[in-house]
Amino acid sequence: MNLLLKNVAQHISLTSEEENHLLSLTELRRYPAKSILLNSGDICTHSYFVNSGVLRSFTINDNIVEHVLNFACSGWWIADFYSLISQKPGSLFIDAIEDTEVVLLSKENQNQLYRDIPKFERFFRILVENSLVANQQRIMDNLSMTAEERYAQFLKRYPNLANQIPQKHLASYIGVTPEFFSKMKASYLKRL
Repeated sequence: MNLLLKNVAQHISLTSEEENHLLSLTELRRYPAKSILLNSGDICTHSYFVNSGVLRSFTINDNIVEHVLNFACSGWWIADFYSLISQKPGSLFIDAIEDTEVVLLSKENQNQLYRDIPKFERFFRILVENSLVANQQRIMDNLSMTAEERYAQFLKRYPNLANQIPQKHLASYIGVTPEFFSKMKASYLKRL
């Protein structure tokens, strides 16, 4: 839980009493690799803070092709935010790429935090703003960069994450097939 408190401390200061209250509203859970934490069509009732391991959110199209939207490694948050905020069925799956330990915070307990410790509204606003900025940048990258440039940008932004993610998931994230990704990566690495 120390990692969660460090994450929160990056944006707001808590007293030890407030820290204990936060921890009392969370649940620690472990998931083996390939576990599904959230299914498409379900209502997302929790946000997940990753202590260790890697999660991914993805959707599956009509042709049964996966499209990876996000990854979350140690120290990151993930959820189907549309579903979590609206409390309507979502369109994302969330699964564990490797054995993962997460801290669960339910929507209900998040709202309780807002009532009990109002500065948590600021904390979660900052998280949502950062997510919005990252998603906008990703859209801009997808519109203006080649696949190789998107791969190079991913490596620059998340240098350690690339080693934890199977190539097929990274290929999906940057928007190419695994076969194209393999050739592109080999070509890219030759030029380094």
